[in-house]
Amino acid sequence: MADIEVPVLIIGGGGAGLSASMNLSKLGVDHLLVSSLPYTSKLPKAHVLNQRTMEIFEETGVAPEIEKRSTPAENMKATGWYAGLVGDHEYSGRRLGHLEVWGGGYTDPDYIAASAKRTCNLPQIRLEPLLLDHARRLHPDPDGIRFNHEVTHVELLEEGVLATVLDKDTDTVYTVKARYAIAADRGRTVCPALGVGMTGPTDLMMMVSVHFSADLSQWALDDDVLIRWLVNPEFGGSWSSGVLVAMGPEHWGTKSEEWVVHLDYATHDADALQDDLVVERLCTVLGVERSALEIHKVSPWIMEGVVAERFRAGDVFIIGDAAHRHPPTGGLGLNSAIHDGYNLAWKLALVLEGRAGDSLLDTYEAERKPVDQDNVNAAVASAMNHFTIDKALNLSAEATPAANWAELEPIWDDSKPNAAEKRHALNRAIGTQTMEFRHHNVEFGYRYDSAAIVSDGSPDYVPIDSVRLYEPSTKPGHPLPHAFVEKSNERFALSSLVDGGHFLVLAGEDGHDWVEAAEQLAADRGLRIKAHTVGLEGSDFVDVRMAWMKNRGIGSNGVIIVRPDRYVAYRSIDAVPDAAEELNAVFDSILGLSAPLSPSRKVAQPDAAAV
Repeated sequence: MADIEVPVLIIGGGGAGLSASMNLSKLGVDHLLVSSLPYTSKLPKAHVLNQRTMEIFEETGVAPEIEKRSTPAENMKATGWYAGLVGDHEYSGRRLGHLEVWGGGYTDPDYIAASAKRTCNLPQIRLEPLLLDHARRLHPDPDGIRFNHEVTHVELLEEGVLATVLDKDTDTVYTVKARYAIAADRGRTVCPALGVGMTGPTDLMMMVSVHFSADLSQWALDDDVLIRWLVNPEFGGSWSSGVLVAMGPEHWGTKSEEWVVHLDYATHDADALQDDLVVERLCTVLGVERSALEIHKVSPWIMEGVVAERFRAGDVFIIGDAAHRHPPTGGLGLNSAIHDGYNLAWKLALVLEGRAGDSLLDTYEAERKPVDQDNVNAAVASAMNHFTIDKALNLSAEATPAANWAELEPIWDDSKPNAAEKRHALNRAIGTQTMEFRHHNVEFGYRYDSAAIVSDGSPDYVPIDSVRLYEPSTKPGHPLPHAFVEKSNERFALSSLVDGGHFLVLAGEDGHDWVEAAEQLAADRGLRIKAHTVGLEGSDFVDVRMAWMKNRGIGSNGVIIVRPDRYVAYRSIDAVPDAAEELNAVFDSILGLSAPLSPSRKVAQPDAAAV
């Protein structure tokens, strides 16, 4: 007999585990979270929170607190490249280039059209305490979230999981039996215990991050810049010279009180493990005196791009850094972790309620693993692409500082040979880095393909640009397009209706048969379903901006079904002879209660022809 029995055990209390806990609490799923550490992150680490993540945080109720503490939009519009920060050369600290990031402070029309939430920025050192506090407020059991409790052993049972936990405060051991477990422990314990390995490069770069306080306002340029690439000719390139990131907390932009610098080292360089030598290099790179800096933490780490071999091992599901570890470029790591838990939570809830088959849980790996692999690949490519900028500038770590300065001078001095050509070469190179800073289709428009998606037989999606351009669509497997609609003089983001684990049945203005059938199905099966018509005349929700009409991809008597994670699971362009029979078959397929439906049974027309 175990000391504690619980439906779900979450192992790990970082961003992945805490957000998974919030999702489960919102769905009414009893669970226990244990974290081996006595505290949340002591490092700034990840900080960018993309639009999809902020939608999830809005649903769990923590978004307003994050937005209040986040970098103001006007201070995170761009990234910049500079000739170092401070130095003796006449061009020291001058700007080389400038590029919008992640929607340009919510001014890019594509980002505004995609979501009601803007990209935010809050270092993990300040984010995780907010998540912990909110997770505890949502959890019905005051003892349901336990820090300084370490899982020391995990055993797969014929049905469920048995974990041994050490309470490090009291030095006592207890056991937990869970029907399902979520491994969010960065791969420290659970994956090795279950024989789940990682694949991918593990030694891309040796990096050291330094978190410090300093007043850099007299030297830092451009108040709209969040991330500064210090392409210091004295050191020969962008990674070599350091990446300077504002960390707030009370002021941002050039007046930020805290900063992080990321410095690269040769693999296994012993200097990277000596804090005093790292700080000495930091002062040299920045060009400031040691007395100007208050050092908080020096953290060496290896840049890697790895993905777990499996995302499910028996009744254990692997999420976050336990499932994938990324370079920091693009800010995809923490966001992917939060999206993992969001994808999994509603599936666990339905299976535990007995309203879905266990095979629904297999779709977690089928859907998230390809997306997380794409995210890792994108982050690695973005990290390596920074060398394209060094190449355009013709900088080299082997060249003398004077030679490197000579390569930069034409950027600002028209009297130098080929100045315009060099500026444009740099412009082109920086433009390629939109793969990191405008990867809207990677971070927001990613798609799912699994047994929990019913294909409609429409042509395969061929993106205009698979990285940079998110194209809204209601094709099954795509995220629900954003639209503001109105009811009773109130305005809603259509996607917000999934709150609390609801499926959405969204019919055209003449699709009342779909709504009636969905309401009956919800009553018969005890499923959380909201069913509405959306259009203009005679509709439940009024499409006043025509934003839904533009992207809905169905006719006036058609329908789409949206899952609780905001993904389109089914689409019918027009009415069918028996809406109730169709919806019952579709929900059986989505919930793993029957064999997946064949796409040949309902062939859709291309989106453009459907409206």
